[in-house]
Amino acid sequence: MKQIRILGNKILKGEIKISGAKNSAVALIPAAILSDEVVIENVPNISDVNALDDILNYLGAEIYKENDKLTINAKKISNKPITEEYSNMLRASYYFMGALLARFKKAEMYFPGGCKIGARPIDIHLMGFEKLGAEIKNDGDKYIIEAKKLIGAEIELPFPSVGATVNILMAASKAEGTTTIKNAAREPEIGNLVDLLINMGAKIEGKDTNTLTITGVSKLTGGVTKVIPDRIEAGTYILAGVMNGDKLKVSNMEPKHLDSLLNILKQMDADIIIEENSVIASKSDNLKAIDVTTAVYPGFPTDLQQPLTSLLIMAHGNSHIKETIYENRFQNVKYLNEMGANIEINGDTITIKGPSKLIGKVVTTSDLRAGAALILAALHAEGETTIKEVKYVLRGYGNIVKKLTNVGAQICLEDV
Repeated sequence: MKQIRILGNKILKGEIKISGAKNSAVALIPAAILSDEVVIENVPNISDVNALDDILNYLGAEIYKENDKLTINAKKISNKPITEEYSNMLRASYYFMGALLARFKKAEMYFPGGCKIGARPIDIHLMGFEKLGAEIKNDGDKYIIEAKKLIGAEIELPFPSVGATVNILMAASKAEGTTTIKNAAREPEIGNLVDLLINMGAKIEGKDTNTLTITGVSKLTGGVTKVIPDRIEAGTYILAGVMNGDKLKVSNMEPKHLDSLLNILKQMDADIIIEENSVIASKSDNLKAIDVTTAVYPGFPTDLQQPLTSLLIMAHGNSHIKETIYENRFQNVKYLNEMGANIEINGDTITIKGPSKLIGKVVTTSDLRAGAALILAALHAEGETTIKEVKYVLRGYGNIVKKLTNVGAQICLEDV
C-alpha cells in the first residue's frame, strides 16, 4: 500500500508544467488498435496508462516507449476476451469494446473497474452498439458484443456521455454508411480523439459540437497525435496556488478549457493572472463564498468538484456545491471534516461553512479526485497529514510528488 505524507502550510512558488490529459490518453491508446501503428506524444506518466499498456500486450500489440512518446504497433493483435482481471484495472478498459468491435466485429469483456463514485452504467454505450447492428449478450458482468457487419445509424444519446461518445465514435468509424451522434459529449478530450481518427483516415464532421457525423471507411491507416494538456490536473494545481501559492505558475495548459473554473475563481476574488498558456495563482485572503453546480462540458467539471471543495473551506460565508453527474462523489467530506472543515451533506448538495482552520490528520483516499482534494487540504493544513490508499491519485496525476516538491511542498510517497 502506498501513502503520502505532507507537512502543511508551506508556500508554493515556482512553476508546474502540466502533463498530457488522462482522459484523452485513456481513449487514444485503445483507439490505436484500429490501425497497424499509431504514435502518441505527450503521454502522461500515470498508472491508468500502464494498465492500458498491459491490456495491449495481452492482445499481442508491440509497444515502444521513449520519454512521453508511445508507439503502438497493433498489426499482429488477436481478438482475445478481455479478462475480468484486466477489465477491473480501470474504468477506461471499456474503450476496447468500441475498438475491438470496429476491428474484429466482436468484443468480449467484463464490466469495467475504476473509482467507486456512483453506478456509472454502460447502457448508453450498449444502446449505441445495438443501433449500429451489434447483438449483445451478457452473463453477469461479462458482455459479448458481436455484429456480422456494422451499419451506420442515427444515434441520439439520452445524456452527453463522454464514454459512450468515444465508444460509438470508434465503432462507427469503420461501419458501413453514415452515423450521426446527437447530444454527443463536447469535452476537449473528445476533440483530441476526433483529431487522431481523422489523422488515421476517418471521415468525421462536427468536432467540438454536440452533433458528430461519421462516414465509415473500410480501413484506417497509421496516425500520429499529441495528447492535449490535462485540464483537471491544471485546475487542481491552480487551486493549490490560490490556497498556498506565491505566484505559482501553472504552465503548458489551455486556459480556455478551464473557463468555468477560472470564472468561479474570479467571482471569489481569487488572485489569479491568466496568460496565453498558463495561469499564475497566489494565496488569496477574504475569498467570497459561491454556489456551484457540476455539469457536462463546458459547464463546471465534476472532476474538479472535490478539489474545489477544499478551497471553499477558506471562503467567507456559506458555499454550496450541487453534484449532478455522480451520486457518490462526496466521500472526501468525512475526512475534510475530521481535519477541521464544516461541511454538511444534503442529498446531491453540500454546504461548506467557512472559513475553517485545517489541522493535519490521518485520512484515506476513496477515489482519484477525492485524493486530490485531500492533498490540497493537507498542503494548506497546520501540521502533518498522512493520506492512505493514494493508488487512486497515481491513476491520474503523473509525478505529483516531484511536481509539488519542486515548488516548495514538503511531501513524500511511502510504501507501507
